[in-house]
Amino acid sequence: MKSIIGILLSVSALYAAPTFIVSEAKAEEQRESVRVPAMRNRVYTQLARAQQIADEGDKAAGLAVLDEVKSRIDSMNSYEKAMLWNFYGFMYYADENTAKAVESFNQVIAEQAIPESLRMSTLYSLAQLSMQQQDYKQTLNYLTQWKAVNTKALTPQQHVLFAQVYYQAKHYKKSLTAIENAVALTKQNGELPKENWLVLQRANYYELKQPEKVTEVMELMVKLFSKPEYWLQLAGMYGEIGREDKQMGAMESAWQAGFITKSQDIITLAQLYRYNNVPYKAAVLLEKEIAKGNVIANEKHLEMLAQSLMAAKEDQKAIPVLVKAAEIADSGKFDAQLAQAYLNTEKWQLAIDSAENAIERGGVTRVGDMHLIVGMSHFNLKNFSESMSAFEQAEQIKASAKSASQWLKYVAREKLHHDQLAMLN
Repeated sequence: MKSIIGILLSVSALYAAPTFIVSEAKAEEQRESVRVPAMRNRVYTQLARAQQIADEGDKAAGLAVLDEVKSRIDSMNSYEKAMLWNFYGFMYYADENTAKAVESFNQVIAEQAIPESLRMSTLYSLAQLSMQQQDYKQTLNYLTQWKAVNTKALTPQQHVLFAQVYYQAKHYKKSLTAIENAVALTKQNGELPKENWLVLQRANYYELKQPEKVTEVMELMVKLFSKPEYWLQLAGMYGEIGREDKQMGAMESAWQAGFITKSQDIITLAQLYRYNNVPYKAAVLLEKEIAKGNVIANEKHLEMLAQSLMAAKEDQKAIPVLVKAAEIADSGKFDAQLAQAYLNTEKWQLAIDSAENAIERGGVTRVGDMHLIVGMSHFNLKNFSESMSAFEQAEQIKASAKSASQWLKYVAREKLHHDQLAMLN
């Protein structure tokens, strides 16, 4: 976007010649609308002197010269008055007195017989100054007036200014149209849209509840700027539109690029690995980051690591994690998981001990399963009576009754067969 200083300088440059008589062609064009009087040399000389003094660093002296000119304002024509106020506005803006600058520029456009180029540039400057002051209603008012007298196609930067104003006024559809025009024009010129333009485009789509379009803009922002926050935001948008596979890919790319450093983001990636059926990657990630201290080794994270290992058929590696979790837990939840891990690795007595600990400590959602594990482990140790006793307890619990009943029949047959063989020997 062209700076206000730049705009004002370009306006003042129109008056650097000894006289302000416009060209014959320009004069003819202006006569069709309003007749613009010429600026007299003595007025121009004083205005130029004021500007020179201010440019040399003495702003107060420059304003004093303008005040001298203003004391004779009744003898000045409309063009001369407009230029006087224009110089005031320029100097006030340079002195960071925005309120006085706005007041002066409003005096410029209050004059009727002035060049349209001056009216247009002043209205545009007023729009930008109002934008700086966050007076969006007034900004839109100035821009509407400016657009009414502008005969040229809008530049991308001008479309962006309209987009910004419309967005602040909550006119999101109009803002979106304006910013899309800016982006399209830029692409036609073989250039890339600016980053803050895409941020505004994304914001409009978000306000209009178009997550797929937000995602498309985020994909472009990642491609063009590749900032850590954009990768994470893109991953979040993939999750919002139900593309968890792409969400995992985006998070994994961000991880590999070194963009993921926060504990919660690491946990999110691990959860995505689990969701997309790659538990081994989740386990490796968690194990590494817990060891480095980037993820706290609390109950929740240790459980996630253990479950990832077990889902990856790495029960042996899950056991020490579960032992550590069981030591800090207030319930038998991890003892229950240990019992399952020991059962899977055929450590029968340890499975029995852990299952009984889980039952004793409480907090286990499927107590019947613990009795089943005790029964199966005793069976494998050929402790048939203890096995049947455990299955009988499991049979009393609705959730495990069916499995327990089947096991009881099986163990009874095996016990009978075992006893018969013992009698023969």
